[in-house]
Amino acid sequence: MSQEPAEPAGHGPGSASDNPGGAPDAPEAPQPGDGAPSPASDAPEEEAEQPQDAWSARRDLYAHSPAIMVGASARFEGGLSGRDQHGVSGGHVVGDVIMGSKTEIYQLGVPSDTHTSGLIPQDSLDRTAVLFVPGGDGSAFAGLVERLRTERVLVLSGQHFTGRRTAALMLLNRLGATSVRSLDRDTTPAALAGLLDGTRGHVLCDLALRRAQPLRDTHLLALRERLVEQDAHLVITVDPAAALEDVPVAHWQPPQSRAVLEAHLAALLDDHAGPGADAVAALLEHSSVKEFLDRGHQLREVAAFARLLARIALGRAAGHDLEHFSLAALESQVEEWFGDPSASLSDKAFLVSLAAFNEAPYALTAELSDVLYALLQKTEDPSKPPLVPVFGNAASGRLNRARAERYEENEVTEWGPVAQRKARYRDDRAALVLLREVWTGHPSARPALVAWLDRLADDGRPLVRTRAASTAAVLAAADLPSAMALVITRWATSRRYRQRLVAVNALTLAHFLGAPNVLRILSSWCAGGDRRERWAAIRAYALIGPAHPAEALQALRSVARTHFMAGDGLGGDTGGLAEEIDELASSVALLLLSPAGGQVLAEMGGWLGDEPALRDLALRSFLSACAHPEDSDSTASPAPLLEWYAVAAAARAPQTRDIAGLWTAALRDRHHTEDALGVLRAWTWSADHSPRAEAALAALLPDLVETDTDRRRLAHLLRTMPAEDGGTTPPPVAGRLLAVVDPG
Repeated sequence: MSQEPAEPAGHGPGSASDNPGGAPDAPEAPQPGDGAPSPASDAPEEEAEQPQDAWSARRDLYAHSPAIMVGASARFEGGLSGRDQHGVSGGHVVGDVIMGSKTEIYQLGVPSDTHTSGLIPQDSLDRTAVLFVPGGDGSAFAGLVERLRTERVLVLSGQHFTGRRTAALMLLNRLGATSVRSLDRDTTPAALAGLLDGTRGHVLCDLALRRAQPLRDTHLLALRERLVEQDAHLVITVDPAAALEDVPVAHWQPPQSRAVLEAHLAALLDDHAGPGADAVAALLEHSSVKEFLDRGHQLREVAAFARLLARIALGRAAGHDLEHFSLAALESQVEEWFGDPSASLSDKAFLVSLAAFNEAPYALTAELSDVLYALLQKTEDPSKPPLVPVFGNAASGRLNRARAERYEENEVTEWGPVAQRKARYRDDRAALVLLREVWTGHPSARPALVAWLDRLADDGRPLVRTRAASTAAVLAAADLPSAMALVITRWATSRRYRQRLVAVNALTLAHFLGAPNVLRILSSWCAGGDRRERWAAIRAYALIGPAHPAEALQALRSVARTHFMAGDGLGGDTGGLAEEIDELASSVALLLLSPAGGQVLAEMGGWLGDEPALRDLALRSFLSACAHPEDSDSTASPAPLLEWYAVAAAARAPQTRDIAGLWTAALRDRHHTEDALGVLRAWTWSADHSPRAEAALAALLPDLVETDTDRRRLAHLLRTMPAEDGGTTPPPVAGRLLAVVDPG
């Protein structure tokens, strides 16, 4: 994919670490206002590094950007890839996700148990019994009831917020326990038997277990003995990763969200003279209800959603509130993650890393999570060296807590597709909401986050650099001034091409996400005197331009006139001048092959007048676009511009005249004749493998012959061109095309 020089070992896609054999180094996080240098202030000048060409840079951006951003770009014609893409999943506008729902969610969580023993109020047990849904066909739950009846004590394992506490209470309810005592979760396993006081039912939710003090089978034997004496029962709920030794576990499978929603809604409406069954059924079929259920929300969120549905059914809330509830519930979850004092700093760093690398290989996410964790530790206590555990949490536990999942998929690399185990949030909006929250809601994390992004932007892997850009784009969409000042502008003025390219990609993605004033930023950079910012703006217009062709062409045309005719701002740097000319040509060529190509082609035809700068730009750009194949196999199909000409000729469209006019001008211009003949030579080799390409070329070549000089030039090319493998004999197709150009 990338055209950059090879990186040192360990920097290939999917490699385990930038620092094999140890924890990643943690650079000092720049503090706001401390005059932190550019991320590449000590890097060599540009001459020591070759920039990635614009074509492969766009391909990498499209290949490695999060899917939700590719979908967001589809709101603009062509999107990131220059082709039509699917929209954002669920029909959401990504900008709304980043800016927030502005909706309050009340009573989202279930009441938490205190850490001391006490009887659960009877009305709470009665209410729980009315709302309970056993899951499946009920047979599995009935089996758990019989198991508890026989064994007296049952260890119920399940994820948080899946209804395992409710299930524990209902197991006791089914056995006739009219009173239930909740036990302190912070007790030790050895002390459990001493807490049983003769109550018929006992429940211990979320037993706090440590590896040094696991729950053992001997503890269950002691408990069972006491329970038999008291004719009582006990249910203990634990996490799937709880410390257990030789303990039989019952696995809790939560019910379907729709069944829970219907049960809660029915219970809420039973006490009111509300709408009829048909109205309730219609409400449940609302598109916002279906979308909510499809997103896999937790059961506590389903219960809160049922309360909103009941209020709507009773005329106490507006129907449009349904559209915002799902996002608001997600926002509440994200705030809960960062505000939870029991969650470790490592877990929070992982959440941020997963947001930046959503749908990327899990190993990469975990590796770079450790880098961020070390930086956050330095922010919390600069006097202590950061410590990163080599063997920390299991992947399954981390992902479950983050409401994320692993899956297998091919990852695009410069060596072709490679199978990878990836990780993603189950809700595709979670990454955007989380990045917005950490940037705008927790500014103390900014120094570490900025230092982390600087490191990502200088990474040797295209995927990592693209995710640095996509993360910065979300930050810019949420808070443009801060993101520009702390991150993007420093990248844009870096000596390193790769960091400037990350700035280009960040602004491009930020624009597609709805960040304001991006076009104004690019316009000011083009008109300004900073050569690096101008380079970044020229590159960005190639990516944003298909959605705004008039603005992009005006800016690029202005650069060609102002800086190349007058030499302003270049300081006599002929190397920089040549580089900007090439960048301008590549950007216009990309626009020419975009969905806005018709408008660009017509504009380029007007550049062939008396202005040397615009004429040169038009011909360079045109030949660059002509030389670009549709894919890596240039023989698979005609080049895009050749195919375009053939289609236009068949339809007798005016673009044939524009394409032929640019070709004729390039062939006759002494500065571009050699390059133009080289492109025609490559097209002829392609035609030797593709009948479609041969037919298109046979239609084009006669239109390039207006004078005898034109005819002799093309005939000489076809008579003397070598074979594609370097042989001296022209390919057979050259003879057939020669007959078209020079029948005599």
